[in-house]
Amino acid sequence: MTTSFELSVGGGREESDTLSEALQSIEVEENADGPGAMTIILPVNRTSSGDLTFVDDGSFEPFTPVAVVLKAGPSTQCVFDGYVLSWRLHLDRTATEASIRIWAQDASILMDLNDVVREWPGLTDGAVANEIFTSYGFEPAASNLDDDSPAHLPEQHTLMQRATDLRFLHGLARRNGKLCRVACGEKPGERTGYFIRPSAQPSAATINLEPPFDWTADAVDVEWDVMRPTMVRANQASFTSAVGTPVTQGSSGISALGARDLRTYAAKASTVLLTATADPEELRQRATAVLAESGWFATCTGEADLDRLGTVLRVGTIVTVEGAGKAHSGDWLVWRVNHLIEPDSCRARFTLVRNAIGSSSGFGSIGSFGGLL
Repeated sequence: MTTSFELSVGGGREESDTLSEALQSIEVEENADGPGAMTIILPVNRTSSGDLTFVDDGSFEPFTPVAVVLKAGPSTQCVFDGYVLSWRLHLDRTATEASIRIWAQDASILMDLNDVVREWPGLTDGAVANEIFTSYGFEPAASNLDDDSPAHLPEQHTLMQRATDLRFLHGLARRNGKLCRVACGEKPGERTGYFIRPSAQPSAATINLEPPFDWTADAVDVEWDVMRPTMVRANQASFTSAVGTPVTQGSSGISALGARDLRTYAAKASTVLLTATADPEELRQRATAVLAESGWFATCTGEADLDRLGTVLRVGTIVTVEGAGKAHSGDWLVWRVNHLIEPDSCRARFTLVRNAIGSSSGFGSIGSFGGLL
């Protein structure tokens, strides 16, 4: 196996070689629109003094730092950097069946511990996100202020927070058509806070489906669903004008990954009425966010061995699918990855999304939020 991994616990208190030798499995889940999580399964043995390994030695106490780095081909990526939150101990008369299952969440858990009531006057949503990320020691992504909201002025419509910082930012991200997460690149501890829309970037990997002996994935399933809005209408009273301004939005502003986007492919318009308390500029932005979310109408799921794939898949990057026919070959956005790690194998179970059907030749690509690859 050319692919390898490193598991570190407690900031280096445990030797990774010892953990790797004992390890049964690790599963890391990365999501574009939510926190990452990890499950570690280790065998439990009884020492000569009667203690249980990995249970009584303090290795996995609450909020113990834990990280996983994957290496495949030229790619080295820290796919998880977070904290232990719970475990489940299974003891069995058959000594070989005793085990401990440890669950952890990425560093964004630090933003989800306390409910906050706070007013954010005079700031844009991106500026609010950057201030929150910085307060936790996370580096704000350079593009967090791109495609930003208007400033929330007290005399018009101030911005109030009544939630944890994490849930508050996820709500802001959705109404801005953005994706919010905390992730690291090559090394644990280098945490970046992302509050961005996908942007142009070359493909980071290729999933080849032809010929059979050269497939880099074991199997894939592709589906689409056009029961989604293709247009948004809104007409809301303004804070600065006695007359409301109608808003009609038919584009998400995100480049299509194929020849036919949802509106073209479905051939039947579907209009949704948006109700929100906002001035025209902010109302247009929220209408665009609805279309950005609904636009990902095609999904590709599959599983691949990293030795054959030759790289580490990361959420928010683009991969190119080849050999899936004219309709489904081309660029796809990586939405979710489950990294499945065992002592003798490393696999990726992936979910890709696309906002178009058909060849992507000549069309712009959506790239990574985070630039992780």
